[in-house]
Amino acid sequence: MTASQPEFAPRLEAFLRVQLPILSGPMRLQAIGGGQSNPTFFVDFDNRRMVLRKKPEGDVLPSAHAVDREYRVMRALSSSGLPVPPTVLYHAGDEVVGTPFYVMDRVEGRVFADNALPGMEPAERRAIYLAMAETMACLHRVDWRAAGLADFGKEGQFFQRQLRRWTQQWALSKTRENPAIDELIAWLGAHMPDDDTTTIAHGDFKLNNLMFHPTEPRVVAVLDWELSTLGHPLADVAFNTVPWRTLPTEFGGIRGLDLAALGIPTERDYLAHYHRDSGRGEQPEPFHWAFAFMRWAVIFEGIAARAQRGNAVADNAAEVGALSIAMARRGLEAINTPVFNV
Repeated sequence: MTASQPEFAPRLEAFLRVQLPILSGPMRLQAIGGGQSNPTFFVDFDNRRMVLRKKPEGDVLPSAHAVDREYRVMRALSSSGLPVPPTVLYHAGDEVVGTPFYVMDRVEGRVFADNALPGMEPAERRAIYLAMAETMACLHRVDWRAAGLADFGKEGQFFQRQLRRWTQQWALSKTRENPAIDELIAWLGAHMPDDDTTTIAHGDFKLNNLMFHPTEPRVVAVLDWELSTLGHPLADVAFNTVPWRTLPTEFGGIRGLDLAALGIPTERDYLAHYHRDSGRGEQPEPFHWAFAFMRWAVIFEGIAARAQRGNAVADNAAEVGALSIAMARRGLEAINTPVFNV
């Protein structure tokens, strides 16, 4: 181990050698940067390459950073046809790495951090976006009861429960006043839809949470399941299409870009592809996008709060937290612009 390794590295290596006796060679541990959520590390031995995800150190919001749920849902979906990383083990104690954690096998592929997909040909961009829609459709087709996930959440009244949860998260993470979030929460509470459709909802389904084949426009793994639950598919759909409604300066949106020249489908075409592949008829409405933007706004406020406490994962947490204002305003725009022609 080098001086730059986390202090828990020797304990982790000893633990893994007991749990996985076939491991050979020294352990090599590398932190994976860029995320705002659960600290993630590559864990390599001579004969096995794995990934570890753990809860952050310090105080975190209730129900946040649920690595146990991530592990459970990926394990349950391993034979569903949806591409997920193979799980290895979960450890609930704090004595190894300081928090609960799980280990999964490393899947080789590409993760795209920029929604504009720079450096690609238009046909490849289009294929990647359509593969994302098809993967989301595949998720929403999964028989969650058959997968053993009947108790992974409650059936029905998803948005009512989620609004209560995110209202509480907002109260707990508030670092300043943000009237637009308060207005969004009030509007959502007064315009709750009646539809109680239930599927597995990923909760954070976006391009950079998908791993693509090293050379093909094909999803090989859906990542970052900490917000997953039984829920409404349109919560995923609206959250997934937020980039069409935000500028590149607003956490990497694609609004205002020449989508036709880039080969990226319009929001309308993308949604049509999802609906054809999923076989679902429900269409997102202003409520669903307003809900998605409210969530984003509260998530960014949570990042700002963690930055103030000093336990944020990414170095730019304070800067990212400032985006909560922009996201809340986009939520109000979604309410006031029922037809969004992109």
